[in-house]
Amino acid sequence: MPVLAALTGAGLSAAAGFNAYIPFLIVALFARFTDYITLPAEFAWIESNWAIGIGVVLLLAEVVLDKIPAIDTVNDTIQTFIRPSMGGLIFAATNAADNLDNSTTMTDHPWIGVVLGMLVSGLVHSGKMAARPVINAGTLGAGAPVVSTVEDGASVGLSIIAILFPILVILVLILLAWLIIWVWIRVRRWRASREASSARSTSIRPSTS
Repeated sequence: MPVLAALTGAGLSAAAGFNAYIPFLIVALFARFTDYITLPAEFAWIESNWAIGIGVVLLLAEVVLDKIPAIDTVNDTIQTFIRPSMGGLIFAATNAADNLDNSTTMTDHPWIGVVLGMLVSGLVHSGKMAARPVINAGTLGAGAPVVSTVEDGASVGLSIIAILFPILVILVLILLAWLIIWVWIRVRRWRASREASSARSTSIRPSTS
């Protein structure tokens, strides 16, 4: 698989793991108004007026819902299917390979992009979904809008980097991999601490006769 095309697709898919609609809209706008991305004919609908319009509406809803404590967790559950699916779609649709290294691999075999995109986006989403309840519990919900805003910014930045400077995606993916591992370790420790505290509370509770 062409390296630059793979990095572009991976970066956009990782961005979809944070917010499904930001990389979709960025790809649509780049494809419509610039020469950086040329979408294959079967994916040309992405840059259509109706697709961009629907994407904007869904993005606005996502931006609001993801910043409300408790509701953000419900939203993440719903997005468990949407974000990986969007990552697969974007990876497959992005025809940056034609512009970057004169390859048609992704066009000839779109299923490769779908599978890889879903894997990358799914991993990022799983880390986000695991971290959010811990952040909400630790900050009494105050951290939800802050973290959500950072995630949105990361999605925008990663999407632009993936299109304009795909080679830098390597560093970003390494950082994300480390961050996901760190989050999972912290979540496991937090859950173990809660279980231990609950067990101690139960053991010292006076019995009634």
